[in-house]
Amino acid sequence: MQGDYSTSAPPDGHGAAGGGEARLPADAEAARLRMMFEQAPGFIAILRGPDYVYEVVNRAYCQLVGHDDLIGRPVREVLPELEGQGYLPLLDDVYVTGRPFVGHKRRIRFQPSRDAPEVERYIDFVYQPLFDADGRVTGIFLQGQDVTEQHVMQEALRRNEERWKLAIEGARDGVWDWDVASGEVELSRHYKDILGYEEVDFPNRLEEWAGRIHPEDRDATMDALMHTVQTGAPYHMEYRLRCKDNNYKWVLSRGVIVARNNAGLATRLTGTMSDISERKQTDEAIWRHANFCPLTGLPNRRLFQDRLAQEVRKAHREGDQVALLFIDLDRFKEVNDSLGHEAGDRLLMQVGDRLVNCVREGDTVARLGGDEFTVILTDLHAYPKVESVAQKIIGRLDEPFRIKGETIRISASIGVTRYPADAADAQGLIRNADQAMYAAKYAGKNQYRMFHKQMRHDAQKGARLLRDLRTALASDQLLLHFQPVVDLSSSTIVKAEALLRWLHPRHGFISPDRFIPAAEDSGLIHEIGDWVFTEAAMWAAHWRETSGESIEISINRSPVQFHRPLPMNWIHVLEKHGAAVGSIVVEITEGVLLNASEQVAETLSRYRDAGVQVALDDFGTGYSSLAYLKRFDIDYLKIDQSFVRDLECSEGSRAITESMIAMGHRLGLKIIAEGVEKPEQAAILSAAGCDYGQGFLFSKPVPPQVFEQLLIR
Repeated sequence: MQGDYSTSAPPDGHGAAGGGEARLPADAEAARLRMMFEQAPGFIAILRGPDYVYEVVNRAYCQLVGHDDLIGRPVREVLPELEGQGYLPLLDDVYVTGRPFVGHKRRIRFQPSRDAPEVERYIDFVYQPLFDADGRVTGIFLQGQDVTEQHVMQEALRRNEERWKLAIEGARDGVWDWDVASGEVELSRHYKDILGYEEVDFPNRLEEWAGRIHPEDRDATMDALMHTVQTGAPYHMEYRLRCKDNNYKWVLSRGVIVARNNAGLATRLTGTMSDISERKQTDEAIWRHANFCPLTGLPNRRLFQDRLAQEVRKAHREGDQVALLFIDLDRFKEVNDSLGHEAGDRLLMQVGDRLVNCVREGDTVARLGGDEFTVILTDLHAYPKVESVAQKIIGRLDEPFRIKGETIRISASIGVTRYPADAADAQGLIRNADQAMYAAKYAGKNQYRMFHKQMRHDAQKGARLLRDLRTALASDQLLLHFQPVVDLSSSTIVKAEALLRWLHPRHGFISPDRFIPAAEDSGLIHEIGDWVFTEAAMWAAHWRETSGESIEISINRSPVQFHRPLPMNWIHVLEKHGAAVGSIVVEITEGVLLNASEQVAETLSRYRDAGVQVALDDFGTGYSSLAYLKRFDIDYLKIDQSFVRDLECSEGSRAITESMIAMGHRLGLKIIAEGVEKPEQAAILSAAGCDYGQGFLFSKPVPPQVFEQLLIR
């Protein structure tokens, strides 16, 4: 292999000067460089030209890739397996931009020969561009270390630490004991350790303990403690305690009365204290992810609707008014198409900042999604005319934006409506503002329109859609597509989600986002839901017969469908079509549990009686369903794709996802991750113990005939 590791040119690309007198020094220098390369602690290679032809490699590099004959051959010829791993595009980027790239603990797979299995390694490396005298990139200097052993050791250490944590989990709480009469509070060593105190730092007196409770939590915490003393009810309280470094930790304190005097009064309480700071942070992260736009930091649609409903109720109580402004950006799509999504994102961030600066601190600015924003104005008796606020926003958004060195001009169309003049509830205000916004667009954009009742004739289009929908079912225009759900441990298809499609005879496929709301408003959703269940049962039975395996099919059930009992005998439908009990899974959203009524609980119970399993869809996008997981019969949690999308690049998304998987398993639930589009995401989910994956990595939703072919592959 010795002749394959270098050429006569030094790494900077310049050959030795001509002439016999300089020959020996040049040869000596080249020999010295070859020796340095060979003795280098890591692997080294020099690649020349846009085809990345090997010019210099050392022994460590050949040992890493499993090939000896490298010199003079392009990387793509020798190591074609790198193409799909992202390394060759990185070379292209370094060669084109002239900027180096540094990679840390990157996973890489090599195939020493055509029939040999791939070898997996982990490397630290640098791609350093090489320039000629004119500053043009002529090659790339590659240097790095094989850190596979360190990676394996770290993974082993991590697994050992996890086992160790589980072993001591039951003993990590602090213990307290309170003598009611004397006021002495004995705190365990670990109690003080949690807060960072030494023994002498924390006198064993009740007032010393109470003085370290956060001022905002102190009254409620002490009231709860006194309530336990007086009533005998168990003590259970979450609050913040001040640590020695003056920071606060969230703790969960639990306790019971363990001694009473002859009069039956409590004389001694004992309990535990747990550090729940991380859980609080995770809950906060989940809540923020569910309620705030990650791009602009503004409230999202969910939080906007909640605040609008609250402001309407408050205005009703106090006899005040509320105004809602619906803002849609004009020409935003042009910015995305011409400058790219990154520029579009920056523009949305600047728009959010300008909107916030146009209103008072107590008003709400929200981003509903895309280029749609809303503003809620309250306390209008002390506010200038709403029209002046709308005009102020028009003017500010009409001013130029600077994005990536470019001057961008957009405008806004705004619809304005008021409570109680135009509508009696929040949803009415939203509909009115939306109609008024479209009126502003139709009038030429860059202006606002106040809602008036004549605008409602625009809703006639929706009426025509509903009229067509009423005949769609009888005319066989509705159909189901199926998206596979894959067992991540075996990569086999074990389930499918049934997705409703409408093939209109004139308009082609109509998005469910358009016709499902109409179906819900009209009540047609119940008839459509029955049809979907029957179709799913038929296909489940068919695939069970053709494949010999039972395939679970999940169907989505609208919150509206919980407003009435089950209209059909589902067990009878399953038996009629020969589908196995348990072959149908119903997917519900967190909104169903958020407003859970007795009807919801009864319906879920009837699902259980019918052998129908229940999956909680889009899990993690709400903040109130966590408390309901133990109350209701839920079989599966479907982690929302917004968490899966950023798994490879966001530690926050990964931490939240792993927490949800662990929590679901603790509750005896199976976990399905939605929106899996990359092998890296599937690998991370599998390593975290996720049971199933669903997304375009495995297949898009397909007609049943195509899905059947996927099953028999």
